[in-house]
Amino acid sequence: MDFTNMTIERTSVQLSKADFESDQMVKWCPGCGGHAILAAVERVFPKIGYRKENFCMVSGIGCSSRFPYYVNTYGIHGIHGRAAAISTGVKIANPKLSVWTITGDVIHLPSEGITLSM
Repeated sequence: MDFTNMTIERTSVQLSKADFESDQMVKWCPGCGGHAILAAVERVFPKIGYRKENFCMVSGIGCSSRFPYYVNTYGIHGIHGRAAAISTGVKIANPKLSVWTITGDVIHLPSEGITLSM
């Protein structure tokens, strides 16, 4: 693997919040903090300046993990407790992606870790 050029490609056009808004209905409960986080991501992604195709959202399961559906980028809705491992694999496979991992509560831990911490 060539690690000499891992720069994430920047966009040549000005992106806006609307470019990252999905057509999916957000199914979080009213008052859920996910709404504020989603709004912040939609505001920040255009300012980062990467091409929309160079973002990848990765999640596990649960309410917070619906996030990839709600952002108009590439995304993976993974399996329980494996979002970090999937994100790592995505980044290794394509270092030119900006990979974002979304988890809630303790979903990011393997089941064994959750069992041991209870």
